[in-house]
Amino acid sequence: MITSKELIDWATASLVVFSGGLAGHYAAVGMNPVQWAGAVASVLGSVTVAVAVRVWAPAKAAQRE
Repeated sequence: MITSKELIDWATASLVVFSGGLAGHYAAVGMNPVQWAGAVASVLGSVTVAVAVRVWAPAKAAQRE
């Protein structure tokens, strides 16, 4: 059974690979400096999301007495 945590981990990892692959492909084709900046921002953004998902502690529910 796949849990939602595992699904989110794999989805963010695939986002990093996908955005890196697209940036690499378009870099090989040729990009101007503005496009390079956008590619770097997208890769760093996807890495940030992947790290945040793995590091962020889940919120704890308030206990009722």
